[in-house]
Amino acid sequence: MAGHSKWANIQHRKGRQDKARSKLFSKLAKDISIASKMGGPDPDMNPRLRLAINNAKGQSMPKDNITRAVAKGAGGEGADYSELRYEGFGPSGIGLIVEVSTDNTNRSAMEVRTAFSKNGGNMGETGSVAFMFDQIGKIEYPLAVGDEDSIMEAAIEAGAEDCESDEASDDQWDEYEPVHTIYTARDELGTVAAELEKTLGEAKSVSLIWKPQNEIDVPDKASTVVNLIDALEDLDDVSNVYHNMEMSDAAMANLEE
Repeated sequence: MAGHSKWANIQHRKGRQDKARSKLFSKLAKDISIASKMGGPDPDMNPRLRLAINNAKGQSMPKDNITRAVAKGAGGEGADYSELRYEGFGPSGIGLIVEVSTDNTNRSAMEVRTAFSKNGGNMGETGSVAFMFDQIGKIEYPLAVGDEDSIMEAAIEAGAEDCESDEASDDQWDEYEPVHTIYTARDELGTVAAELEKTLGEAKSVSLIWKPQNEIDVPDKASTVVNLIDALEDLDDVSNVYHNMEMSDAAMANLEE
């Protein structure tokens, strides 16, 4: 999975790391507040809040920020959010799934549609893209937790479906932290994560993702697709963007030009 690290390196060299980290903290704080508002401020009694807090800790979010987000939700502050999914196509038929958390669905729909149309894409109907992806669980641990074989063994014993490990990077400009990524069936995510925590400790992140069944290599359109993904990720209401473009060496070369 060295390509994942390459992608992060491209993001850094485009000057997006600071902005991306700020947006990540905002997203994590929103997730915590929503979970606290919906299920209460006690993570032991609120699994969604516990997951949101663990993810925030895994991304080195300051403790004070986490505490404020929990208190904000528990106090009933802030708007009521809806969680939505939009689907669409980028250049060369690349499929994209856009997850949104918003207090204004009309605004979000307009902004997402505009981002697609201004960057060579088209919005699709619900289900027009999702059938090309599988919704599965993803658990990440830093490489320092153990070697690839020991993590694979722990993942199998916990009931996971697959495990992949990044290659360690010596690139001083690459701010992406290499990880072990463990995949689970959608409905088994909570169970597997709990079992892994017993043997490996707290995960860096635990989430449901949309994983493409097949990836499409479009080296001549890679930069255009990346621009579309960037435009979508820059929207305040957007939580996650998934795509089925393969980041091949040829595509990377075009991005670096």
